[in-house]
Amino acid sequence: MKRILTLVMTLILFGFGSLSHAAKVGNPAPAFSAVDSQGKPVKLSDYKGKFVVLEWHNQDCPFVKAQYNKGKMQNLQSKWTAKGVIWLRVISSAPGKEGYLISSEVEESAKRQGAKATDTLLDPEGVVGQAYGAKTTPHMFVINPKGTLIYNGAIDNTPREEDTVTKNESGEPFVNYVDQALQESMVEKKKVAIFSTPPYGCGVKYK
Repeated sequence: MKRILTLVMTLILFGFGSLSHAAKVGNPAPAFSAVDSQGKPVKLSDYKGKFVVLEWHNQDCPFVKAQYNKGKMQNLQSKWTAKGVIWLRVISSAPGKEGYLISSEVEESAKRQGAKATDTLLDPEGVVGQAYGAKTTPHMFVINPKGTLIYNGAIDNTPREEDTVTKNESGEPFVNYVDQALQESMVEKKKVAIFSTPPYGCGVKYK
């Protein structure tokens, strides 16, 4: 019984410890260093003074496919990278799990999807994903030029909708939360109105 209680307490403490280190809106975005598809080290600090979007990615996830099949995600990437935003796709799938890619496969996948992101980072150990508390693909984070996290959550309010729409399935006006956060913060120079939403999608395939 004592061993069971000890194990339960260890799991509880581990869980709370992991949550306490998850990225929180209004706090400095967790620093990270990862390798991109070309084997080049990439650090968040490389983009100091820039708006940065992090997109957790899994090419095999139906929710990700819905964003890419008809160009929704690519159009958003193009729109904001043209304005100087750094857009980083992060693959935290572990070896042998859905969505895992080796470096030589990443460029082929990005080309096939028509991705317009700045770069794709490989995080097979899940270090970056755990630091941010990334739960799903896609799970989106927006960081401002001061290095502060200003958005954490879903890409939009239309899960698995491939077409560009004006309303979601509930009849509510369509909102792309990342687009809105960048518009408000970068263009309009004001506080992000909707700064956190529940992320939807496939669970990140950590080790």
